[in-house]
Amino acid sequence: MSSIIERISNLVAGNQFAKMAPTDEVFVGSIDQGTTSSRFLIFDKAGEPVAVHQEEFSQIYPNPGWHEHDPEEIIKSVETCIEGALKIFEKDGHSKDSIKAIGITDQRETTVVWDKTTGEALYNAIVWTDTRTAALARELKARPGSDKLQDICGLPITTYPSVTKLLWLLRNQEKVRKVYEAGNLAFGTIDTWLIYKLNGGPDKNVFVSDPTNASRTMFMDIRTLKYNDQLLDFFSYEYDIRKVALPEIVRSSDTKAFGQIASGSLKGFPITGCLGDQSAALVGQKGFEPGSAKNTYGTGCFLLYNVGEKPVISTHGLLATVAYQFDGKPVYALEGSIAVAGSGVKFLMHNLGFSHASHKITELAETVPDNGGLVFVTAFSGLFAPYWIDDAHGTMFGITHHTERGHIARATLEAVCFQTKAILDAMEKDSGHKLTELKVDGGMSNSALCMQTQADLVSIPIVRPKMRETTALGAAIAAGFAVGVWKDFDELKEVNTRGQTVFEPKMEAKESARMLKRWERAVAMCRGWLAEEEAEEGKTEEAAELKGEADKQMAEVEKVDSKLA
Repeated sequence: MSSIIERISNLVAGNQFAKMAPTDEVFVGSIDQGTTSSRFLIFDKAGEPVAVHQEEFSQIYPNPGWHEHDPEEIIKSVETCIEGALKIFEKDGHSKDSIKAIGITDQRETTVVWDKTTGEALYNAIVWTDTRTAALARELKARPGSDKLQDICGLPITTYPSVTKLLWLLRNQEKVRKVYEAGNLAFGTIDTWLIYKLNGGPDKNVFVSDPTNASRTMFMDIRTLKYNDQLLDFFSYEYDIRKVALPEIVRSSDTKAFGQIASGSLKGFPITGCLGDQSAALVGQKGFEPGSAKNTYGTGCFLLYNVGEKPVISTHGLLATVAYQFDGKPVYALEGSIAVAGSGVKFLMHNLGFSHASHKITELAETVPDNGGLVFVTAFSGLFAPYWIDDAHGTMFGITHHTERGHIARATLEAVCFQTKAILDAMEKDSGHKLTELKVDGGMSNSALCMQTQADLVSIPIVRPKMRETTALGAAIAAGFAVGVWKDFDELKEVNTRGQTVFEPKMEAKESARMLKRWERAVAMCRGWLAEEEAEEGKTEEAAELKGEADKQMAEVEKVDSKLA
């Protein structure tokens, strides 16, 4: 990701036109609050970034499977990014008054709770990748009526949505319970927390969320875009969710609902757009037509497929989500989520010391012609779509004396490509249509080896834009629509189309099928790893039950073996 920022900064530094910009130029700011860093980008009307500043923040891992962020550090990082990008912007001869609006895009399911009377965060933000709620999710799935929920909200009960994180906080944190009992507990995903704090906190009390984020909580009816009584009743069996303040759900593009920045150099500037990061990337890739799709290779990997104005409830392990709501009817998408993508590369760098730079992992992978028979199931947070296996851990299969670091690097890249293929197959079954191309963005899309592998495995062209800041661009588009910077989708047709790269499939179908079968075998073998371990240590009753399930699942391996034979 840092290499993208460097390239943009170099382009900006050499852009003499920007330094002589006329006073009537129009720009839109974009806050991109991600899992590992925050950024602020300023886009011109052609969709080109002219200034950017990025700040990484702390990743907190208190226990295995736990992942937290400091909510106040997130706010500070965003404020620092705004000031840093604005300094570059003004140094290049632009006036901040030419910034007409600001959009926000954010990591979605990550959960924050605070005291609505003081604005104080009561616990670290629990990140979307966190798996501490695995036992709680199983408990919820065992309750009567749990099988009816996905048809209402589009999501299955797993560790992924925000609801399990909120319930865990109520059950396990006394400080949170006390504020809840006093009737002052506020809940929000990162968009809500950002908007609330950027507007000045409890003084202005701008307490909202857009449908793309609210659809990730399991509290919202995906058809009405309102909180649903059946959902609230189901999750209120221990603590009354209605006693928790939930943000008002507003359109993704709006001139008033998101308020304005309360302090700093952009004090008084309006926030007019908000999209969850993956919806923002679909908008940034101009996926406005039903049948269009994008895959973002970030910390995790997220494939969204536009299904139009009616949601499609998946029967093949995918999620139904809101793509955007600019005006009138919402537009929906099918989504496949992969927990580990770029974070797998970082694992090799930071945990195993493979390299100091992400692009070096691709170079290492290129030192070997293939994976050498190695398969790496990167289930650090279990496996997400379309498998939804909470009780798996990361596992490598096929290690021999022949195995080198290059094979491990290659297998790490391939793990993302295999899971993307599984998601595309599920999407084809749910939608009844086969994709003709897949648009890509995100840090791992910089790897030509990874993108060529992806094309070979999915057997359709992979289209990579030259400017890959599509998530931030999507938030800028949402904000720009609200204030008339862009008036319709037709104005965006030529935005970010020059210099794109197309990766065509090259591998023979027989070879790709062989690789995919080996991957599916490895997935079958990693099931139940965590449950079996917990059962042996006597940690939970649920784990003991799951051990029996895991033993049954291992029988599936034999079926896969017979197919490979």
